Amino acid sequence: MNSKNLKLENQICFKIYSVEREITKLYRTLLEELDVTYPQYLVLLVLWEKNSVTVKELGRKLFLDSGTLTPMLKRMEGNQLIKRRRSAEDERSVIISLTTKGEELRDKAECIPARLVENLSMDMGELKNLEQTLAAILHRIQTINSQS
Repeated sequence: MNSKNLKLENQICFKIYSVEREITKLYRTLLEELDVTYPQYLVLLVLWEKNSVTVKELGRKLFLDSGTLTPMLKRMEGNQLIKRRRSAEDERSVIISLTTKGEELRDKAECIPARLVENLSMDMGELKNLEQTLAAILHRIQTINSQS
């Protein structure tokens, strides 16, 4: 039996997975000068937008659990990019905020989104359509998963 449905190249999930891996490689090159990994860059993006967040909020925003976040945040703290402290209102809650060094990286990172777009060689209309499509897919999947 030779089913087209079971061919690797016909799997949308494999295409998304492959694109994600390749984009992460592009980011790796762009982030070398910042000396941060792609997941650390995502944490910094959240903190540059919102000065401080709880680990729980960060996990929700990045779709990561605390078991994944905690070791990464410890490394970032060791590299003096962030500081962690217990919330005064709820000692179970850990608040993450930027250090001066973490804030200073923002200026160096300012060019990264444009450089990524340049590397992709896509026009802004294509990128906007892609972003809207991915957002719609994510929303649908979250709706399905929340009903499970």
